[in-house]
Amino acid sequence: MDSKISHKAAGHRQRLREKFLKSSLAGFHDYEVIELLLTLATPRKDCKDAAKAALKKFKSLQGVFEASPQELCEVDGIGPKNSLGIKLIKAVSERYLASKLEKKNALNNSKELFDYLYHSIRDKRRECFQVVFLDAKNRVIGTHTLFEGTLTASAIYPREVVLAALNHNAAAIIFAHNHPSGDPMPSVDDVAITRQLVLANRVMGITVHEHLVIGNNRYFSFADQGYIARMNREFDKIIRTQ
Repeated sequence: MDSKISHKAAGHRQRLREKFLKSSLAGFHDYEVIELLLTLATPRKDCKDAAKAALKKFKSLQGVFEASPQELCEVDGIGPKNSLGIKLIKAVSERYLASKLEKKNALNNSKELFDYLYHSIRDKRRECFQVVFLDAKNRVIGTHTLFEGTLTASAIYPREVVLAALNHNAAAIIFAHNHPSGDPMPSVDDVAITRQLVLANRVMGITVHEHLVIGNNRYFSFADQGYIARMNREFDKIIRTQ
């Protein structure tokens, strides 16, 4: 009986793999994506029920990818070994998108920049504050998550941001943080900390080009809305009056 089940599972997973190799993920249901990933470290067991259970528990494909290994193991049929594929694909995707940014002008490759930031922090359950470090030609030389906060706020220290920029020999920087609520509209605190960061970095000769607030399939741009330019004018005015 077990051998028949194993054979059936093997045939099903082979069809899934052939389907993927033929047309990538076109035509795949979300549970089939999860199922295919679970099979990477599951030799013979059928993974369809576990994949459907994970999707039900975490509400979406993104929710499954963001679940911790401990949370995944709470799903019947998923253990430490076969959750490997799920965690691996998320990490590989982030590295791939980050590598596409390296040595490129971030201001001229805004789509790739947004793709990376959106993928890396959109679905985080806590607010994450990320910095993209740029050289004098605005080429990306590194990215780093500096702070992680609660579900509603992050404690961001301008001194640590400036120090990180100096350690990267950055001439300019771009900030991004997520709103777990999905609404990217900035809070009063978001505006205040952006002002502090722009002024503190200008003192050290570092330019802040942008601060993006990432929501659910939307974002708010401090640069596009004129905040960054206004804050820079404020700094210039302070310098002139000294």
